[in-house]
Amino acid sequence: MTVIEFVKKIFSNLTFQVLLAIIIGIYVGAYFPGFAPTAKLISQGFINLISMLIAPIIFFTIVLGIAHMGDMKKVGRVGGKALLYFEIVSTVAIAIGLLVANVLKPGVGMIAKGGDASKIVGYAEQAKEMNWAEFFLHIIPHNVIAAFAEGNILQILLFAILFGYGLNKLGGEGTSVLNAFDKISKVLFKIMKVIMRLAPIGAFGGMAFSIGTHGLESIVGMAKLMGSVYLTCILFIFIVLNGICRYYKFSLWQYLKYIRQEILIVLGTSSSESALPSMMQKMESIGCDKSVVGLVIPTGYSFNLDGTAIYLAMSVIFLCQVFHVDLSIGQQITVLGVLMVTSKGAAGVTGSGFIVLVSTLTALKIMPIEHISILIGVDRFMSEARAITNVIGNGIATIVIAKSENQFDEEKYLKAIQPVMIEKEEEV
Repeated sequence: MTVIEFVKKIFSNLTFQVLLAIIIGIYVGAYFPGFAPTAKLISQGFINLISMLIAPIIFFTIVLGIAHMGDMKKVGRVGGKALLYFEIVSTVAIAIGLLVANVLKPGVGMIAKGGDASKIVGYAEQAKEMNWAEFFLHIIPHNVIAAFAEGNILQILLFAILFGYGLNKLGGEGTSVLNAFDKISKVLFKIMKVIMRLAPIGAFGGMAFSIGTHGLESIVGMAKLMGSVYLTCILFIFIVLNGICRYYKFSLWQYLKYIRQEILIVLGTSSSESALPSMMQKMESIGCDKSVVGLVIPTGYSFNLDGTAIYLAMSVIFLCQVFHVDLSIGQQITVLGVLMVTSKGAAGVTGSGFIVLVSTLTALKIMPIEHISILIGVDRFMSEARAITNVIGNGIATIVIAKSENQFDEEKYLKAIQPVMIEKEEEV
């Protein structure tokens, strides 16, 4: 291979393009902050293109998976296993967040510079609206078309399960519908492949907007908290999630290499939603059954938010340390219990973690919620850590549930993780 061919191959690799775009975005944001509003439009445009596909991809993937599934009891079993797994692992994430925050004490010695408390009003209003009885009732759509129009993942999930069940019961009569749905699903994934070529532009816009809006100087004052959150997420991934991977006999490192493109896209856009459609496709390609992917990935976007759980736990302890609120062990266990509930209300969209943090502190009544304003400047930068952790955790959950159901193709897995196959997928 000549030097020219090697350079051409590197520059045609989507992972390299996204990484380069992120670096350029940081530079542009730091030195040309006036570009931030335009950068936001660029980033939002890319996320909108991805969001456009989320509802139909989730619907068709779940319907096809369930319709092809012989035993409907299996759907309930897979869903039950997934929810149990989500609760256990996210609780471990909260506990680790509390532990690390108590050990590293990121808020001790910090002098709070009052943030803009006026910005909290909007979050506080949204937090007040988080009624949990209504949250679960809201899963049932009053209008299916509205559920698709609003992109409500849980409502689409429920309707898709019921539609898949109905199609399954039709038997042979539903073959023509299944064939049509299968073709539509393939078309959607072809569209997604085209949109993913724009990922470098979206990542550039997202990073330029973040740096241009908040500035690199906002990171310096809160560096200890940011460093603690990133460190805890890394520890969670390489200790807890790695332990789960080892138990279920697959390699965390190979898995991370396989989804590196999605990780970088999330890093650039600060939104785990931007990787949802491609994660569903990749989980199928790595060997997970379509029905398992369709149930676990969309559900995980509301119920399996490990990174968000870590961020919430550490932020609560950080604020207590900054404002000298001493919490006993019993009170911290109460915090863990409250977060086990409130962390499930966050969705895979930028900013939702902040809303849930407001609702958590409102429930705990340990300090004025105005104190959270000191986090506004760096929340965007920490959203990358929690979004990446959420995406990694959801993929691992899908593989674990697929393996536990004997719905995992080892041959496809071994083929998918080969470096040649990964690079081939990423060439554009």
